Amino acid sequence: MGVGIVMRVPFSHDQFLTVFANYNTALWPVAIVLWVATLAGSILLVRGRARGPGLAALLTLHWAWSGVAYHALHFTSINRAARVFAGLFVAQALAFAWTGMVHRRLVFAWGGGPRHALAGVLLVFALAYPGLALSTVADWPRAPLFGVPCPTTLFTAGCLLTAGPPVPRWLFVIPVLWSFVGGSAAWLLGVAPDLMLFVAGAALVAFAVAPHALDRRPA
Repeated sequence: MGVGIVMRVPFSHDQFLTVFANYNTALWPVAIVLWVATLAGSILLVRGRARGPGLAALLTLHWAWSGVAYHALHFTSINRAARVFAGLFVAQALAFAWTGMVHRRLVFAWGGGPRHALAGVLLVFALAYPGLALSTVADWPRAPLFGVPCPTTLFTAGCLLTAGPPVPRWLFVIPVLWSFVGGSAAWLLGVAPDLMLFVAGAALVAFAVAPHALDRRPA
């Protein structure tokens, strides 16, 4: 199924944007609240004041909301695979809740190395996503703005890159999967901001395989 999505998408560009129009029109207040909460969480993280359970709760909310409000309630209208995506996003939400809130195994810390610089780029990009989408994809309300899968994945990648190893590798699987599925669809549909998903996915793979590789400064 993933290969099929990489090769082609089962809906038109206009249908895709109409889904966002319906989503934004119905749920825009929640998207604003989620953006503000994400800004606050990012500031606390960069200042070294983010608490693991609190940031894990924010990530849980992001993935549960994207899975239910976007995939299940809206994207299923044009793509049968959205049911599968909804299940994966809810599973990722439960994974963050279980690992970061129940067992408190996620510790986020800010530093000055290349890994944290890349994390900062992804956090800023996720927060700037609504403006980038409005300027490059479509006007309101047909643009993908916030509380949807791609900015959720970008924000998640930024957070995970600041997590102190060892981080359970299975937490990376679904974000990496969506990075390449969503990025491939973005290439075909001309959604330029989503191309940053390829960077996020590659960074997560590198961090999962060699946790300290991105901490090395050039000689």
